Amino acid sequence: MGGKAFTVLDLVDLDLKEHNSLNLRCIGGRRGLSGEIGSSDLNRPMGAIMGFYDVFAHQRIQIFGVGESACLQKLAREDNTENIKRMFSYPIPCCIFTTGLEPTAIFFEEAEKAGCPILQTDLPSSEFTARILRVLAEVFAPRQSLHGVLVEVYGLGILILGDSGVGKSETALDLIKRGHRLIADDVVDIHCANGNTLMGAGINKIIGHHMEIRGLGVLNMTHLFGVGAIKERTQIELVVMLEEWDAAKPYDRLGAEDKTMNILGMGVTKLEIPVKPGRNVPILIETAAMNERLKKMGYNTAKEFNQNILKWIESDNLRSVYFGSEDII
Repeated sequence: MGGKAFTVLDLVDLDLKEHNSLNLRCIGGRRGLSGEIGSSDLNRPMGAIMGFYDVFAHQRIQIFGVGESACLQKLAREDNTENIKRMFSYPIPCCIFTTGLEPTAIFFEEAEKAGCPILQTDLPSSEFTARILRVLAEVFAPRQSLHGVLVEVYGLGILILGDSGVGKSETALDLIKRGHRLIADDVVDIHCANGNTLMGAGINKIIGHHMEIRGLGVLNMTHLFGVGAIKERTQIELVVMLEEWDAAKPYDRLGAEDKTMNILGMGVTKLEIPVKPGRNVPILIETAAMNERLKKMGYNTAKEFNQNILKWIESDNLRSVYFGSEDII
């Protein structure tokens, strides 16, 4: 979450589209909208409604479906208010009624007293639960921001890093001109989804697809190259580190040495590309992207080259032994 509290109001105001939309609206307890949601888990409070509070997960968002609503109606008919009052003695972040259901009068009254927001969605419980779990998983995922440029080349998310002035943005601009896509320039927001996937996006959606090019200023990639040249987010599968050419540094010439960069506890393949006049860095990155895709398909050029060299050496040695043997007539 990057240290910033995620509130109930943030949940209601999330700008989600189509199959991701939660369709939430607040129908009560508005003074509690600034309350923080501290867990990505949900709770179906059937046990609490029935008076069982030994393991009541009050710190979670409370989901009320058809079953819970039917129990609330039953308590209302029996004029049983004890369980509802006890429920709101706990600090609940919010209650969400699915399928367009509404709380009973006593439930609404106690929620208002406790300052607990009551939200409503027209989505059925199963669909809403699936959607909000995806949302909360992303909100509470570990995050990190890095200074660099994120592009998508041949469907592969590539994070370009390097010292200021080394040519990150210029390289990305050339890649975009060659038909690839920009995700973020300058600052890349990275989060770990599902514990095993690094996703990158811009810090700010409004300015995320602008690039600062020294000598030209700030450029809008959408206006210059069209919507096909941008993307909101992508999976980071390769890190390219641009650095000034150092003649004294032994650079990998065979590609047999696998280097990785640790991002949020995950190792991402890293390539170090030295920059100097005459080197076409965008073409090198394109080639690196295609080579990385081949590796994911099970074909490793460097390993195959090494195996061929070993076979050649072995066959050459055998040939020498064969023709050098005194037993041959």
